[in-house]
Amino acid sequence: QVQLVESGGGLVQPGGSLRLSCAASGSIFSVNAMRWYRQAPGKQRELVSGISRGGSTNYADSVKGRFTISRDNAKSTVYLQMNTLKPEDTAVYYCNADIHPNGSILDYSYWGQGTQVTVSS
Repeated sequence: QVQLVESGGGLVQPGGSLRLSCAASGSIFSVNAMRWYRQAPGKQRELVSGISRGGSTNYADSVKGRFTISRDNAKSTVYLQMNTLKPEDTAVYYCNADIHPNGSILDYSYWGQGTQVTVSS
């Protein structure tokens, strides 16, 4: 059984910082691309940032220069460092990863349970 577990959300004031973590565990052969999505109330889920196994990254325009994605392949973990947070960053943040389970010939897309980030004074 493969699962993604997120941590690091919380309440922060505008201009503050948070670091989200997402660890993959279970019977895993390899973890390939990893991504962070977010969903604000009444809005569609949107891609925030992604990182390939080799470290290539991409960001939504709304977070460029403020958020940094990174990963530790040895720990099967992806991080999202969020700086200069704004109220409009308030959302549930979800981790997503393309994982090749042991014994499979395919990659599958897995999702974490989500972690709430609230930016408010």
